[in-house]
Amino acid sequence: MRLSTRVGIAVGTTAPLLVLASGWLLLHLVGHDLHRAEDQHLRQRAAAVAPDARQLLRASRNGRPKAADLRERKLFDAALDVGVRVVAPGVDFTGGPQPGPAVALPEHPTGTVAVHDGNRTWRALARLLGDGSGTLWVFAPDTADRAQLQLVRRRVVLTALLAAPVSGLLAWGLAAGASAPLRRLTRRTAGLDPRTKGSGTRPDERRTGVTEVDELAATLRTVLARYDEQAARTAEALDTARSFSSAAAHELRTPLMSMGTNLDILAAHPGLPDPDRAEVVTDLRHEHARMRGLLAMLRDLGRGDLVEAEALRDVDLADLADTAVAEARRHAPDAVITLTAPPGLTVHGWEPGLRLLLDNLLANALAHGRDTEGRAHIELTARETADGIHLTVDDTGPGVPPADRARVFDRFRRGPGSAGSGLGLTLVAQQAALHRGSVSVGDTPHGTGARFTVRLPSGGGDLPGHRDWLIGVTRT
Repeated sequence: MRLSTRVGIAVGTTAPLLVLASGWLLLHLVGHDLHRAEDQHLRQRAAAVAPDARQLLRASRNGRPKAADLRERKLFDAALDVGVRVVAPGVDFTGGPQPGPAVALPEHPTGTVAVHDGNRTWRALARLLGDGSGTLWVFAPDTADRAQLQLVRRRVVLTALLAAPVSGLLAWGLAAGASAPLRRLTRRTAGLDPRTKGSGTRPDERRTGVTEVDELAATLRTVLARYDEQAARTAEALDTARSFSSAAAHELRTPLMSMGTNLDILAAHPGLPDPDRAEVVTDLRHEHARMRGLLAMLRDLGRGDLVEAEALRDVDLADLADTAVAEARRHAPDAVITLTAPPGLTVHGWEPGLRLLLDNLLANALAHGRDTEGRAHIELTARETADGIHLTVDDTGPGVPPADRARVFDRFRRGPGSAGSGLGLTLVAQQAALHRGSVSVGDTPHGTGARFTVRLPSGGGDLPGHRDWLIGVTRT
């Protein structure tokens, strides 16, 4: 059932009920007002004729017929437009419009009562006279039950019957007109096919004048934009997964072949001398550690490619650097690692990614930044400058030749004699780019060793549009 039909039926059903309810309330209020006016008039007439009624009873009891006739005429003249009845033991004076003598009156009336005489209704008021042995009744027709009110009742019912189809048709027409923009919106979006890129027509931004429809169109545009964004992110995730599997297969081939060779040696020579066996086992452990490290690095690259904006928050960089330095000291107790960072240095970013950046900078300095005697002196400095936050890591190693400085951040680029995965500095570059920053390498101020400098915007920023570090390409 269409929305316009539902609205028409609902209004067509509700409108007559509202008309009937309003008519009933109106009749009730009008009848109440008429009764109150009639009762007030009866009280006034009763107060006006009560003295004459008492004198009439007194003359009748004293046996004065002429005086009683005079008082009776005077009583009826004073009654004006109401009927009067004076009742006492053995006495009954009646005059004016009132119910017939066969109609029984209440024996102990209180206030104004309704008295029915056939199809006619009267308002009656009783008042005790004298010592209570006589009762004065005054009567008036019940105007609240007259033909005019009956006519109003019939008209209310007729209006309710007419209101049903008229209001239903009007509501249907208005609802059909209001839902026309919805139908246009439906036609525009009906051609959208999630399987076909660019198919269909996006809902335009022209306003229809119907608030609900305009809000729905805006919401639909937002949903479609988010759908496109998520579809693009899904495609990126698939590319990342493919790149992960391709890179893992390529890089794991060598350690797996080496491990297979060593296992064949152990299997083919069960009596291998202990020194040779220990050498093979050590080689196996080395290759196993290399594989584990490589998989961990690839996993971290994949996480950086797929991180969402909701994961970003304000990070205390000084506190994070202190934790990273403490972890590096634990792994390399022979190294001298110093940290210079003012407290409260904050950057808006992804905390796990910033920790990866610091850990890999320190790990690279520990692996390649030792002097000729094998000692490691590393200095990590964090400071805030006019263009953002600068992180520098200085070591005392041989440094990086100028010709190789642009390539040290490439995937699987290993230094001479390196046993690492070749992804540590790639992770550093990825996280710097993820935070809208940059990383570079140069010489230390004292001329010996390498200085890695990471520049991060202090206020943070939006995430890059496309991140394909596993593939080896970054597009912003």
